[in-house]
Amino acid sequence: MRSAPSLFSSGLWSGRTVGLLGGSFNPAHDGHRHISLMALKHLGLDAVWWMVSPQNPLKSTRDMAPLEQRMQSARRAARHPQIVVTDIETQMNTQYTADTLAKLRQYFPRTNFIWLMGTDNLRQVHRWQDWQDIFSRHAVCVLDRPPRGNSLKSCPALERYRHRLIPESAAADLKNRNLPAWTILHIPLNNLSATALRAAQKDGK
Repeated sequence: MRSAPSLFSSGLWSGRTVGLLGGSFNPAHDGHRHISLMALKHLGLDAVWWMVSPQNPLKSTRDMAPLEQRMQSARRAARHPQIVVTDIETQMNTQYTADTLAKLRQYFPRTNFIWLMGTDNLRQVHRWQDWQDIFSRHAVCVLDRPPRGNSLKSCPALERYRHRLIPESAAADLKNRNLPAWTILHIPLNNLSATALRAAQKDGK
């Protein structure tokens, strides 16, 4: 496994293509690992970074575990040499995804980043700060999350960038496409969710 990226490790990631999976990881689980493995397989990535956020601005702080606890959860769940857990958002003091990506471009100018998200996040990405910058400055890969079939109804992001959507069969070439460029991978579904896991933990107390 590569060491976790820091603001001083750009040389170690020069020339690499890295998938970025951001989130609270509260807790991390096999659903995160599943979509990461699918991204590694279909996109030809060198690594996937799990960027454990200090606090998602769209989520409540209620029931949010401390950052270090969520980092430990992510390390346990990753179990793969190409999945790297990092608190780099905390290092860069960023909160919004668009700001995080802008800082990453500054610190890792020779690394090719692909933003990874589930279809559940695609439905709400238009609520994110400067969300169109994400699509205009980075390749984006969306991976199926339950429920299949209903997730993309009335999806503003899909309507806005439908003309730049490349077929799933060309996903391996996504990293080489002119931007904006994105794809949707219709992968086998994994029904695990952090919300369900937290509820189960409460019920077990």
